[in-house]
Amino acid sequence: MEVHFDGACERTGRGSIAGFGYTITGPGLDHEGYGLAVSAFDRHATNNVAEYAGAVRALEWLTGRGYRGGVTVRGDSQLVIRQMTGEYRVRAEHLRAFHDRLRQLSAGFHRVDFVWIPRDQNQRADQLSKKAVLEAQYPRRPPTT
Repeated sequence: MEVHFDGACERTGRGSIAGFGYTITGPGLDHEGYGLAVSAFDRHATNNVAEYAGAVRALEWLTGRGYRGGVTVRGDSQLVIRQMTGEYRVRAEHLRAFHDRLRQLSAGFHRVDFVWIPRDQNQRADQLSKKAVLEAQYPRRPPTT
C-alpha cells in the first residue's frame, strides 16, 4: 500500500487556513482525501500541522477499512518524515499530538516506512491540500431559487 500526503497553509486577512491532502494506492483500496487540518483561522493552522494531518488521515482511512499490511508513506515534508524516522526530535509542542497519533496508527500495521520524496513526485496530494484551502476560503453557496 502506498500513501502520498501533503499540506498547504494560506494566510488570509483573518488568519491562516491549513489544508491537507492524501492519496492511497493499493490492491482494492485506491482513495483520495482532503480537508482542513484544524479549524480555519486556528492559531495552529500551519503548514507542518497540515502535513501531519494528511499522513494521519490517510492512515486513519486505511485503519477504518481493516487494512493491517505494509504501508509506504511518502511526503515532501522533511520535518514530518524525519520526525517519524527518529532523525529529528519533536520540539514544537503543538505538533506532538499529531506525531503521537501517527506513531499510534503506524503500530497497527505490519510495517510502515516513511520516505521523503521531492515535491514534483507529490503533485496529486499537493493539489488536494490546496483544494481544501481554496474551498475553506471560498465556500460554495447553494444556488438560490
